[in-house]
Amino acid sequence: MSHHRQHHLIDDDGHVILIEDLLDDNRALQLFDRLSASCPWRQDVLTLFGRKVPAPRLSCWYGDMPYTYSGLTLAPRPWSPVLLDMREKVEEVTGARFNSVLLNLYRDGRDSMGWHSDDEPELGKNPVIASISLGEVRRFRLRHKTQKENTVSIDLPHASLLLMSGPTQHHWQHALPKTSRMIGPRLNLTFRWTYTKER
Repeated sequence: MSHHRQHHLIDDDGHVILIEDLLDDNRALQLFDRLSASCPWRQDVLTLFGRKVPAPRLSCWYGDMPYTYSGLTLAPRPWSPVLLDMREKVEEVTGARFNSVLLNLYRDGRDSMGWHSDDEPELGKNPVIASISLGEVRRFRLRHKTQKENTVSIDLPHASLLLMSGPTQHHWQHALPKTSRMIGPRLNLTFRWTYTKER
């Protein structure tokens, strides 16, 4: 693991670590501007509890495999040089390997991510999920699935990396709630290893 500042958020029924200052500020701002402008952003329609609803954020999927969640299958776009560069950086810091990345753009405080676990079959049994935050600071929340009072809240700073590993997705849910504060956009890159369905 890296020499960057680390905070262990969860060590019970999983592992969640926040790594600060993954990138220097200049590089992080350049990455934010470049990805915001160059990604072919789309607002997907998700199926939640039998209803079709527009996702409260914009997304883009890159990598070697398609990805299915909430009744939606995303065909991957080929890796761009800048995303390959970031994948190499994240693999070096975490010691894990990744073959895909989901980018989410939260345009303002009204965009959000509801409670969920990254437990789709394509992600394997104990997936390693590495999420880079760029832009506005947003509050990230975790809650234990059976011990509901067991919760964690943390602000995800610009240029930080959140790493979830071990059995985290079996025991915990996470969310990025809406906020009424007037804030600008946040972009995150969520690296993961995706398997084929036949596995």
